Amino acid sequence: MRIPLFICVLAGLGLLAACGSEEEARKAAKSPVGPVPAAEQRPGDPRAGYEALVNTAYVTCGVPYSAYREFADPPAPESLLPDRKGRNAELPYSLTFHVTEDGVELVTSNCLTCHAAFFNDKLIIGLGNESRDFTRDISEFVESVGAYVYDQREAREWRKWANRWNAIAPYIRTETRGVNAADNLTLALFAHRDPETLEWSDDPLLEPPRTRALPVSVPPWWRMSKKHAMFYHGGGRGDHAPWMMTASTLCTDSVEEAKRIDSYFPDVQAFIYSLEPPDYPFEIDDRLSEKGKAVYEQSCSGCHGTYGPDPSYPNLIVALEEVGTDPELALSATREEDRFIEWFNKSFYGRRARAAPAPGYYAPPLDGIWATAPYLHNGSVPTIESLLDSSRRPEKWARSFDSTDYDEKALGWRYTEPTVEPQDPEERRRIYDTSRHGYSNRGHSYGDGLTPDERKAVLEYLKTL
Repeated sequence: MRIPLFICVLAGLGLLAACGSEEEARKAAKSPVGPVPAAEQRPGDPRAGYEALVNTAYVTCGVPYSAYREFADPPAPESLLPDRKGRNAELPYSLTFHVTEDGVELVTSNCLTCHAAFFNDKLIIGLGNESRDFTRDISEFVESVGAYVYDQREAREWRKWANRWNAIAPYIRTETRGVNAADNLTLALFAHRDPETLEWSDDPLLEPPRTRALPVSVPPWWRMSKKHAMFYHGGGRGDHAPWMMTASTLCTDSVEEAKRIDSYFPDVQAFIYSLEPPDYPFEIDDRLSEKGKAVYEQSCSGCHGTYGPDPSYPNLIVALEEVGTDPELALSATREEDRFIEWFNKSFYGRRARAAPAPGYYAPPLDGIWATAPYLHNGSVPTIESLLDSSRRPEKWARSFDSTDYDEKALGWRYTEPTVEPQDPEERRRIYDTSRHGYSNRGHSYGDGLTPDERKAVLEYLKTL
């Protein structure tokens, strides 16, 4: 018996899992471009969410604390967070203290590794970290930690952690510093886990993803309360909390452990939803901003929404052929990753959430956009000024990764355009080359139709969001 058409339509929107045939079921795991429907989210407590985020080890494997103390420098005061407890208070914001059931003390990673960053030397929770370096082989560091491990029980914990990172290391390298490998990292972890038991396998159970990760710019958390799907290609639908907790899949080895983490992640989600963008810290020309608001609302608000006392946001996925930006991330999600979509949808995480990517890109809310350079989903455009005028986008560019090196006029990072290939490998890793696969800066040419004065006014208005 075939399932009624309206059920298949719901499935195509990512709200149900399957249709009447295998081919229909495969298509149902994807979504069309256009509006993204809302899904019910579980309630949570933002204060409890912050407590869990900074004091609870949802990533439960890591480096023995004794080894960490030997090789790590003391954290800078500005990297410490308020209201951390015990040894967490001694650790930088991106690390969490954990004691295993066997009593081994560990230092583990947390979500803020990628979802907190400095601007003007001030740490901002929820700002995407656009400075991390995924160009190196992490296995070298992972194995070097073993030189500081002496206790047998600690050695077992270190080896567990090291084996996980060594397994996924080939799939999380990028071509340039600053872009993120999160998508490939997640898929590589899925490839090593049984979807029904979540048990880890040192050998992949699925064909792993491509070995060179496509570049991703980390979006700010404060946009999440508006978005009906979490990711650039419209994937991550339904209940957002299971998607948020997939950061724990490096170490979560059973459904029982996943349930424990899931029990408090609606609180973490509530904290993320409570975040507001930081205020622009420099001067704003109010009269010019008002002119820019009028231009913005006429030219940009249809996709990116309106702001002020009565805001609106349309939650639109724009087709690839319309937006014109580098298509590789969306094409990979909708054409190459069926096995990972199937893995997620039949796993514990897929009980309330669906993968459901679309062949297009989210037009994001623009709250705090001035702080979130570089731009586009792959971080290929260093400033909003060049985003609004495609003729000004550099083909190759490099920045200092100094959080104070901000261009108030262009709204983004100051950059240089190298004319020759540097001899120093460190310098080469800093260069964003838009000719690389997945790194193109084309598309989103909507600002080209504005006059220079209109673009200047829009830039001023965007400072106020």
